[in-house]
Formats: sequence, C-alpha cells, structure tokens
Amino acid sequence: MATVLDIAKHNPNAAPVAVSDAARAAGFIEKKAELNVVAGAAPGGASLIGLTRDQLKDSLAAIGVPERELKMRVAQLWHWIYFRGAKDFSEMTNVGKELRAKLSQAYTLARPQVVSEQVSKDGTRKWLIRMPSTGPLDKGAEIECVYIPEVDRGTLCVSSQVGCTLTCSFCHTGTQRLVRNLTSAEIVAQLIVARDSIGDWPHAMPPEGAFVPTDGGRFVSNIVFMGMGEPLYNIGDVVAAIDVMSDGEGLTLSRRRITVSTSGVVPQMERLGAEANTMLAISLHAVRDELRDELVPINRKYDIKQLLDACRAYPGLSNARRITFEYVMLKGVNDSDADARELVRLLKGIPAKINLIPFNPWPGSKYECSDWERIERFSEIVYRAGYASPVRTPRGRDILAACGQLKSETEKLRARARMMAEQGIGAEGVYALGDGE
Repeated sequence: MATVLDIAKHNPNAAPVAVSDAARAAGFIEKKAELNVVAGAAPGGASLIGLTRDQLKDSLAAIGVPERELKMRVAQLWHWIYFRGAKDFSEMTNVGKELRAKLSQAYTLARPQVVSEQVSKDGTRKWLIRMPSTGPLDKGAEIECVYIPEVDRGTLCVSSQVGCTLTCSFCHTGTQRLVRNLTSAEIVAQLIVARDSIGDWPHAMPPEGAFVPTDGGRFVSNIVFMGMGEPLYNIGDVVAAIDVMSDGEGLTLSRRRITVSTSGVVPQMERLGAEANTMLAISLHAVRDELRDELVPINRKYDIKQLLDACRAYPGLSNARRITFEYVMLKGVNDSDADARELVRLLKGIPAKINLIPFNPWPGSKYECSDWERIERFSEIVYRAGYASPVRTPRGRDILAACGQLKSETEKLRARARMMAEQGIGAEGVYALGDGE
C-alpha cells in the first residue's frame, strides 16, 4: 500500500483519539475539539482574506478610517479581494496611496500556505493547506480541499473542521481526532486558494494542461461542504462563509450551487435552511437504525425518523430544491434489493435525489465496495420508484481525494515524507515512498 501525502498538525500534548469498534459499541459518537478559536476571526489575525463585510469594516476602523468612509472603503476592498483576487494592496488603484500604505502596515492579503498539490490522472486536484497559527497551542492547522473539474462545471469540496467531530465507521476522516473548527475566513480562504491555483480570476489563466470547465463559465462553479468535518457542528462559521461566497459583488456563487452535507445534526438543519438557503445533502447510508447506529453513530442521538422529519420540514424544500441523500455502497452490508426498496419507502413524499457512492477504500478499512452489478441493480430499483439515482463516478481515488478518503495523517507520516512536502515534491514522488510499515 502506498503512502499518500496527507498531513495535519495537532496539539502535541493531547492524547491520541483512536476510535475502535469497542468504543463505537460503547456509544462513542462525537469527539471534543482540542483547541478553540474565536468564531469568525481572521486566520492569524493579519490577513484580510476571507473576512466578512463587518469584519472588513472593523479592520478599517481599527486603522483610523473615518466612519463616514467605511461603507465605501469596504466596497472597494471587497471588489479587489473577492472579484479581482488581488494579492497586494498596491493593485488597488482606486484606493488612495495613504490608505494603501496604512493597509500594508497593518494587514496583508496573504493566503494560507499550500503545502502540497496533488493532481489525479482524472484531473482532480487536492491541496494540503496550512492555516496560520491562531495561538501558542496551534502550530498551524492543516486541512484538505479538493477540486473536481468536469466539462460544464467545477466543484470545490471544502472542509469545515480540522479533523471531524463524528466517528462514522466507513469514513477515513472519521478516524481522525477533532482538532478544532475552522473559522469562516479559513473556509472562504479555501476557495481563494483554489481560484489562485487554477487561474479563476479575471485576466488569469489556468496552469498549462489543467483540466478545467470549457463552457465559458467560472472554473469553480459549485461548492460542496463535504470535506473534513461535520458542517452543522460549525454552523455559525459555515453560514458566515456562505454569505461571503455567495455575495453578488464578489465571489458570486449561487446559493443553489452550494450544497451542505450533514450526517444528521437534526437541531441545526432548520437554521441552515433559513439562514444559508443552500442545497442540503444527507449522509444516510443505511435504512435501518441498528445498521446506521454502526455506520453513522450520530444516529444514536437522532434516529432515522427524526432525521427524515427534519428533512420534510427543511425550509425551501420543493421539487426544484430537492434534498440529495448520499448512500455509500458497502458490499454485503447495505446493498441488497430489500435495502433499496426500504430506502424508497422511507423517502416517500420527500423531493429527493439519491446519490449512490461506490465505497472508496482506504488503509485499514474493514469494508469493501459493492460489486458493480449490485450497484446497478440497486440503482434500477430506486430509479423505477421515480427517484433520480446517479452513481457517483469515483474521482481522485489515486490521490485519496475521493469521497470519504480525506484524512490528515500526521500521526503516521514519516520524516522523509514531510521533508518532501516542504520541498514541494508532488504526488508521484510521495507514492514512490511506499508504505514503510
């Protein structure tokens, strides 16, 4: 088994969190964060990248910009940061020299550091991104962000936590400890990094040979909160980040092209619909409580009935705004004809699409992917019942960038691999390392 480059920094004084089968059986559902960061704070406290309008206003007021000018100055910075992708205050030609000088002295437009970029043979890109330190116990959180290009769209999969609160047994990320929530600025910064990397700004160009959409639209047209973490356990920062991403004078992403996926944090679902007004995806994966208790342990707090009741009450739900139910196909576990028929019964009356996901293997997993014939049979049953049931084409499997594979592996990463990462050696070099164990 090859070692893939995949790093996260953790609190060195914290006890390791190993989620064993016994721990799950005993009711181990959620992990506690090792660190806490003030919600909405700028990463590192110096860069303006990712800030909301109110945070930009406060930043300008702090360097003496008069109250009467704040609205205009925020609009100017917003345009340069989020529409043009400015990397230096000197680019802001309609901002006075005196203010530019003050901004340069007090702040930066620095992005988080891209530790490594891996490019799959199918064009998928995975970035390992290091955030600036937020304090003495935080050496710089590292998270993963994945770009999935197609001819007519480009989807960016963003993370909302460093690690994950939950302990889903089939998910690689779920085996990792939870370090902390990401701030809204850190979430938005992932989109900025991606647009920098693929040339998705006015007058910018994609890297030579890069696979990007060719329909004339933005290279990043869709956002999915399906990376590391459970978004609804960081809902305040997720909602604030969505506000920045969807602002019509900046990044201009349609809220209907932003999807937030949850494993079933029922109490926060109504708030997400009311405040974020995005599309919703549910990580369902089982049709019986006893199985879902094992696969998605949060089911022990909010069972399938409670979850589906919350789906039926989701604000804005309609045939035009269907809920996507994600269902990972696990061989001999949840893929029978009876499971398919029960899934159809459970979702009756909910405007829905069922996204069948071939299981993406990762080192140490006890599950296997369902045979292709079985997946097709399952899909046919669902389709004949009137539900769209696309089978998600696995993307980025060769760089562990596919669904359920994201995991930061500082605990296991060898010194040689870290050295290669720091020197910018790419995926091919890392795969040459071998397993080493």
